Amino acid sequence: MGRTYLVEEAIGQYLSDLTTKLKPYVTGLLIGQCSPQRDYVIRAVRTPPKEEQEDNVSPAKLASLDEEWITTHASQVSRMLPGGLFVLGVFIIATPELSKDSQNALRKLIFSVEKSLTKRRLWKPSEEEVSDRAALQICSATKKVVCRTYDVQDPKSSAKPADWKYQSALSASWLTLGCTVNVNIHIPLLATSPNHDLEKNTKNGLNRWSKQIEDSVFLINGQVKDDDTELLEGQKKSKGNIQSSTQFSDVKVLTQLSQGSSRRSTATVQVCGGSINLKGAVKCRAYIHNNKPKVKEAIQALKRDIINTLSDRCEILFEDLIINEGSHQKNFMRQYHVLPQRLFVPVAGSSVMLSDYKFGDEAAGEIQERFVELLDQTVQAEDIHVAEEMSAVDICPIVDNTDDTQQKQVTKATLLLKLQQNMGVVIAAAVAVLASIFSFNYFSD
Repeated sequence: MGRTYLVEEAIGQYLSDLTTKLKPYVTGLLIGQCSPQRDYVIRAVRTPPKEEQEDNVSPAKLASLDEEWITTHASQVSRMLPGGLFVLGVFIIATPELSKDSQNALRKLIFSVEKSLTKRRLWKPSEEEVSDRAALQICSATKKVVCRTYDVQDPKSSAKPADWKYQSALSASWLTLGCTVNVNIHIPLLATSPNHDLEKNTKNGLNRWSKQIEDSVFLINGQVKDDDTELLEGQKKSKGNIQSSTQFSDVKVLTQLSQGSSRRSTATVQVCGGSINLKGAVKCRAYIHNNKPKVKEAIQALKRDIINTLSDRCEILFEDLIINEGSHQKNFMRQYHVLPQRLFVPVAGSSVMLSDYKFGDEAAGEIQERFVELLDQTVQAEDIHVAEEMSAVDICPIVDNTDDTQQKQVTKATLLLKLQQNMGVVIAAAVAVLASIFSFNYFSD
């Protein structure tokens, strides 16, 4: 028995419109959420055409598919998805002449997209997590729909049949979880670390921090709930199958003070020439389907949004530095930057909101253009909700001219200080749900 995909009814019309506009074929992404029983598809987004292709007829052979362009689009779109939403697969609409090669092209794209997205993640999928991805094939002439799945964890996976079922108002009744997470991450940089490793060191530091988030305690509406209980247990349900579109759960994140007696920490003294500080607060949000969702599914979705939103905005910052200052800018001099702020945009006819990031000097028009290009969605300026205050970034180079005597003094003083402290205890505090400034500071000792 194959998987079942419940699909927002409006997607059928969207795909139908694409068959009349783009020939001989068009590719795109399927966006939604996996669950043990079935998957939910709430958006389909075409691959944006390259500038040089906009005025030309598309190549007539699927062998000419630009795999890198499609995977780059998937990576950009994944940044705009809040917790709980993923790229569930890919679709292709092709003429009958190209139908024979469509399935092979889809299979190749599914594994390429998944590989690209996995590289960016700071979290690992759980063992029971669904690893099937959808390959949707539509004939532009007959409108026949064929849906198959591939297991992306198995490189030799063969196609399995799947059901593709349209459902009205599917995206109008999702449950929302939200929180504000206070961040205070100190990432030391070794004295031997070159300046151009700034991005790599930041990612390593975030990777350590992400493990703390994974081990945190989550309070849903002030309560700790068992993982296997239903998220809506004890709450009144509205009549019928559709829940209130405004149902919202407030979540607080408590970072544990220790990792338990079975996991001891060890302290290490290292000579550092600089450090990176991430300090402030981030707005996080996750969506979960209302078909008897489990607490563990909801918390997992929110955890991943917390980790993704911090990782993504750091990644965007470094991309911006390279674009505006040139890839030759290896030795970062002290500079002042503004981190991108998180914003949310509603999906028409849905309780779900998509996410994006903007720098302080970006106008609403630039954000609107990005949504049209990446998500094929028209956005009104008044519908753009910036969730956070403006953020500051202070970057300065590693000092590499510290003499040996000074380094020995620093090492000795640090060691004496460490001996007076309780080794291996990570100090943390409960997170308050407050909007504040999020800053990224990189400074030398």
